[in-house]
Amino acid sequence: MSKKDKKQYAIETIRHSFAHVLAQAVMDMFPEAKLGMGPSIDDGFYYDFELPRTLIPEDLPILEKKMKHIIKQGQEFKKFVEPISKSKQFLKKINQDYKIELLEDLKKEGEKEISFYKNGFFVDMCKGPHVERTSQLPANAFKLHRIAGAYWKGSEENVMLQRIYGLAFEDREKLEEHLKFLEEAKKRDHRRIGKDLDLFSIHDEVGAGLVHWHPKGARIRSIIEDFCKEEHYKNGYEYVCTPHVGKSWLWETSGHLGFYKDSMYSSMKIDEEDYYAKPMNCPFHIMIYKNSTHSYRELPYRWAEFGTVYRYEASGVLHGLLRVRGFTQDDAHIICTQEQIEDEIYEVLRFSLSIWEKFGFKDIKAYLATRPKKAIGENKQWDKAGKSLLKAIEKMGIDYELDEEGGAFYGPKIDLKIKDAIGREWQMTTIQFDFNLPERFDMKYVGEDGKNHRPFMVHRALLGSMERFFGVLIEHYAGAFPPWLAPVQVEILPVAAPHEKFAKEIIVELKENNIRLEYASPEDSLGKRIRNSEMKKVPYMIVIGDKEVESGKLNVRSYKDKSQKTYSVSSFVKKVLKEVEERSF
Repeated sequence: MSKKDKKQYAIETIRHSFAHVLAQAVMDMFPEAKLGMGPSIDDGFYYDFELPRTLIPEDLPILEKKMKHIIKQGQEFKKFVEPISKSKQFLKKINQDYKIELLEDLKKEGEKEISFYKNGFFVDMCKGPHVERTSQLPANAFKLHRIAGAYWKGSEENVMLQRIYGLAFEDREKLEEHLKFLEEAKKRDHRRIGKDLDLFSIHDEVGAGLVHWHPKGARIRSIIEDFCKEEHYKNGYEYVCTPHVGKSWLWETSGHLGFYKDSMYSSMKIDEEDYYAKPMNCPFHIMIYKNSTHSYRELPYRWAEFGTVYRYEASGVLHGLLRVRGFTQDDAHIICTQEQIEDEIYEVLRFSLSIWEKFGFKDIKAYLATRPKKAIGENKQWDKAGKSLLKAIEKMGIDYELDEEGGAFYGPKIDLKIKDAIGREWQMTTIQFDFNLPERFDMKYVGEDGKNHRPFMVHRALLGSMERFFGVLIEHYAGAFPPWLAPVQVEILPVAAPHEKFAKEIIVELKENNIRLEYASPEDSLGKRIRNSEMKKVPYMIVIGDKEVESGKLNVRSYKDKSQKTYSVSSFVKKVLKEVEERSF
């Protein structure tokens, strides 16, 4: 970039301009290409194409070279505007069917004119903005990094296009930083680690998006569930268990069949009636509530459940544990009076943050979503609910952003987003008011005045789902779980056969203290067994040789810091038990 070209542009403008340069390069390589959409995204840009052949990774460097040539030419981005009819004629002339479809969408929205941008031979229907000239783009700060399939307009009913993703930043240094970040994220990919550590699997022949928890993964899940149940009971919750299916009446009453049917699986006939696999647990919790009459003196109810639900997700968005079709929510519903709501919201937020801290997440931000334009419920309900959410956030002193008009039509909410070990933000906890279901199911309680009143209802998913949370947890720890969560806490490796007797004596003592362990017998070389233990990321490795047998002490290697320390058997047991009790990291 020359000095005369230097000008400050928003990064979104730079990335959008890169998308146009990419499309021009593709059109140069494939003149018959048809253009889809090409927006800027968080770390760069993409563009969708219909092409005469399938792209291969080797195409990307060729396209990059063409893009750098276009940038060097300093082509001007020229904007022009045409009436709808003339624009359509032009797009027909250049055979851009997908752009014509987008034009028809704009026409339905009331647009009378269409804007285009031209640089070099390339013309694209686009609102802009762009940089003035291609030479103002940082040629050393972008990279085409992957090819993917993408349904036109994101619908499986439409044709599959080819999408090229590019990274783009203001300068080379930021690009290099991001490439290092992507490399670290790749190392932490829960799908690879899950396979390497034998934690879970997904079998398309059984069903895409349906998770099989292997013994070690199920062990971690059990530890998480037991811990959460213990904490919930301590904090005034009770657990319920509800069915996996329900009659159509339930889902008609809740409104799911009216508003959510596309995400539900087809009905099954039982006794000539339609039943549906549940996409949510809340209607069942309401049925438990409606099983008897309730007084204000009994409220609040805090009911939790590890409830497995089933939701249809398009095959193109399924992603390991992070996007599945069958998952178990750590669901809870709070049913209370209007007078209790402020205290209850504060308490559920405090409780949520305390659980996240136990799992090692301390960088947490709240997003408060307020009333959308179309909503049900009285204004005073929304005001009271919204104020209770905001007061709880401020009282807890956590960072937050307002998501104006971002609430669901049935109530405001707080979303908690956590940052993992490499700074990625994940949306996890939701605390959601619901003014809809209490009305639909005619929920009541008898107030102090002897009259019936409508309770407030709050949905709360703390971890979100066990599957997604487990995926995040794997990536956060890169598979190296702290001792309290590790499926195997200790691996014992006798150097040779004469050392096995002492090794097995230690095993007995560790098992008596409920320490989870594996035994690597001396059939393989010690070096191979040590490498295997390292690959399994076991927190502690105990190698037993002549010195240990003679002294009765243990040589303990820590996976976390690679240190080696000597312990008596009893002191090592105390160390592990303390780490488990304190849930230390």
